[in-house]
Amino acid sequence: MATKTKTKANAEIGDEGEDLVLATMVANGDDISPLVRHAFEMGRPEGLLRQLNYVVKKKEAEIEDMCKTHYEEFIKAVDELRGVLVDAEELKSDLQSGNFKLQQVGTNLLVNLEELLESYSIKQNVTEAIIMSKNCIEVLELCVKCNNHITDGQFYPAIKTLDLIQRSYMKNIPARALKLVIEKRIPIIKWHIEKRVNSQVNEWMVHIRSSCKNIGQTAISRAVSDRQRDEELMERQRKAEDQNVVGVEERVYTLDVDEDDEDSAMKFDLTPLYRACHIYGCLGILEQFHVYYFTNRSAQLKSDLEISSSQSFVESYQTFLAQIVGYFIVEDRVLRTGGGLLVPDQVDNMWETAITRLTLLLNAQFSQMKSATNHLKVKEYVTLLSWSLLQYGYDIESLLDVVDNNRDKFHLLLMAECREQTIEALNHDTYELMVIKKESDYESNVLSFGLQTTDIMPAFPYVAPFSSMVPEMCQIVKSFIKSCVDYLSYGARDYFFDVVIRYLNNFLIEVINETLLNTINSSNISVSHAMQIAANFTSLERACDFFLKNAAQQSGIPLRFIEKSQMTLSAKAVLQTSRDATYITLLGLVNAKIDEYMNLTESVTLWTTEETKQNGNEYISELILYLDSLMSTAQQVLPLDAMYKVGIGALEHINNTIISAFLSDSVKRFNATSVMNIGVDLKLLENFADERFYSSGLEGMYKASSFRDCLVESKQLINLLSSSQPENFMNPVIREKNYYALDYKKVSTICDKFKDTADGIFGSLSNKNTKQTAKKKSMEVLKKRLKDFN
Repeated sequence: MATKTKTKANAEIGDEGEDLVLATMVANGDDISPLVRHAFEMGRPEGLLRQLNYVVKKKEAEIEDMCKTHYEEFIKAVDELRGVLVDAEELKSDLQSGNFKLQQVGTNLLVNLEELLESYSIKQNVTEAIIMSKNCIEVLELCVKCNNHITDGQFYPAIKTLDLIQRSYMKNIPARALKLVIEKRIPIIKWHIEKRVNSQVNEWMVHIRSSCKNIGQTAISRAVSDRQRDEELMERQRKAEDQNVVGVEERVYTLDVDEDDEDSAMKFDLTPLYRACHIYGCLGILEQFHVYYFTNRSAQLKSDLEISSSQSFVESYQTFLAQIVGYFIVEDRVLRTGGGLLVPDQVDNMWETAITRLTLLLNAQFSQMKSATNHLKVKEYVTLLSWSLLQYGYDIESLLDVVDNNRDKFHLLLMAECREQTIEALNHDTYELMVIKKESDYESNVLSFGLQTTDIMPAFPYVAPFSSMVPEMCQIVKSFIKSCVDYLSYGARDYFFDVVIRYLNNFLIEVINETLLNTINSSNISVSHAMQIAANFTSLERACDFFLKNAAQQSGIPLRFIEKSQMTLSAKAVLQTSRDATYITLLGLVNAKIDEYMNLTESVTLWTTEETKQNGNEYISELILYLDSLMSTAQQVLPLDAMYKVGIGALEHINNTIISAFLSDSVKRFNATSVMNIGVDLKLLENFADERFYSSGLEGMYKASSFRDCLVESKQLINLLSSSQPENFMNPVIREKNYYALDYKKVSTICDKFKDTADGIFGSLSNKNTKQTAKKKSMEVLKKRLKDFN
């Protein structure tokens, strides 16, 4: 029981403590919501309510105590308020009276004030209206001015006017409708200006594109002039060097250039382009114009790089290439003066595009060309294009590579054309010695090709040692050299003289030499034609020195370099070899003709006749007439050494024919009369040989061997067969002296065929008697001795 009482007492003490806390918080105006929340969370709202009631009762008690304390003062205050209320009523009455009087006096003044304020308001509105009107008028005047500038094409002042309107007037335009209209029109006007400027730029692009051809042609003409000046300078230098000129004036090596003429020829108007750049800059879209210009010019370049399908490339290449040159000259000027309109990378990209397309196009066109002339013309223009654009800093290596890579193709075409010309010259040749009737013809056909055999001017008419094909072929070779040099110069970047010599040697060997050899080896060639071709080979061989010097001169090589190095064309040795082969062919033809006259093996009566012929056999007169004609022609056409070869070859063949006839299986036997008649033939041939040898002046050149010596074997055989003591052949001393040209085997075979009477002059060798036995023994001894000697 005591415990419960104690617990209750403690609870009351706790509650009183909480009531004090709650009362303090209420008195301080603190927030008691946390306590309320806490009471509800703890599930004890009754305690909180009880505490609040306690606080309320406590406060009511405090208010009651306070009212009791101040009650008298409150009564006193109420009495004072009642006195103030009376004074207030009196004051209110006075105020109403004063207000009435004030209202009566101020009513008129108020009316006047309202009128004054209204007038002031009107004046202010009018002033603002005037100011607004002036602003509107100024803006409208600027708009009219802008329109006039646009109408007159003065876009820069128009843009400046628009900028002025936007910067200084747009914020101050009082008329909203006008402001909206101007705000809406300004972008349209700028777009219109941009469109007009684009139109002008497009017109300029069309104009400049049509002018590029003329610009390019002018630049190429300048390149041609520069080349001509270079060639003149090189020619003067070469002549001075060849003549060892000392102290040549400087003016010989310098050529003046009229710069004003060059500049005026290359002027073109870029004003529309500069104006457009400025206008676009003012519009704030300059970068857009840069892109626009580059895009459109690139499109024009792509179009320019397309070749026309209505014309062949050979007909249109000059216009096509000149257009490209003009295009890049314009772009170079724009790059240097356009103020950033183009950058070097853009120009390089356009040039790379152009050079790639040109390289493919030119390679394709060169590969399709069938004419060396057209090939050379296009190459010339390509190198002129390269030379022209090189002056503006463009990389032309790829174009020069195209020229270099197609030079073999060009020279194949050139050789084919020159081969046709060579064949035509052969077909038109009469194969007769060329007769020159006047000095000018001598200079153009002989001196101009180095074909003269002496420095003395001959008497006219002059019979040249060659036919008309030689100067024609020399002219063809000279033209070939010029074409080679024209192709290689200004294109090949190396020392091209060696290349010219290589092509020249190929042409002389593969065209001139082969064409003549083909003619020689043809089945219908005659002796006179072969002889003339052999002579022509000699003249062409002599002309090789001229060809070498001409190639050096045209290549800019001093002649003293050629002379000092003792340089020669390899074709010269080939022509010499072909000339010797021609002599062999000529001798073959001569021998074939001789065989027709000397068909000894087919005549039976020739070997068995009993009739002695004082003037020789029937064939001998015709044979000698032929040999006389042959040697006369050879003396006229061929040099003496060649004539000597022809004579030696013909007579040796006659000698071999006679020996072969005696050895032939067709000749079964022969008699002494036939030997005697052949001996007469040989005598006539010897007389002809001596007469021709000495009359031709060959004795001074060939003392060791004359024409007669070619017949010595046949002569010794006839002497042996005609001898009364043929056994002397077995005597080495006698054989070495009288029968040194005879072969004992041939003699033995021939002797076996000799059939005559026992008392004949050669019966000792034909009959089987003691003498024959002795001869055979002697022959056996001779064979053994020769075998031991060998």
